[in-house]
This record gives sequence, structure tokens and C-alpha cells, in this order.
Amino acid sequence: MKKITLKIDGMMCGMCESHVNDVIRRELNIKKVTSSHTKGETVIITDSEINDTVLKNIISNTGYTLLSVAEEPYEKKGLFSFLKR
Repeated sequence: MKKITLKIDGMMCGMCESHVNDVIRRELNIKKVTSSHTKGETVIITDSEINDTVLKNIISNTGYTLLSVAEEPYEKKGLFSFLKR
């Protein structure tokens, strides 16, 4: 799994966050998406490969501006994750 962090310009409130999350859920096959207008970012958890150009098009169609995309491996951390070592 991977974690993709999008820096987005233009989100001003909770409704903006919901709008971005809904569009991403509808357009992409993902596990989880969360947005924060105060941080100006959206975090996507996914198993599949997502092209930066596709992300830019999706975000620009919502009326916001995609500033950057960062990918990193994602490992779910649970209560008993320390036992997996």
C-alpha cells in the first residue's frame, strides 16, 4: 500500500474537504481519503498506481489547484503492530 499526499490550494472549509474527497472516491479506486483545509492537503491510501497527471486533472476539475504530489510506502499501525517485528 502507498500513501499519496496532495498539497492543494483553494480549500477554505469543511465543505471544500468533502467535495475533494467525494470526487476522489468517485474517480479513483482507493482505500481511504482524508482532506484538511487548514493544512491545505489531501491524503490518499491506495493499493493501485495513480498517475500524477490524473490527480492534477481530477483536482483542477473541482476548481482547486494541485501544488505538489508526494508518495511514500504506507503500513497500517494498529494496537498490536509492535508484535509484527
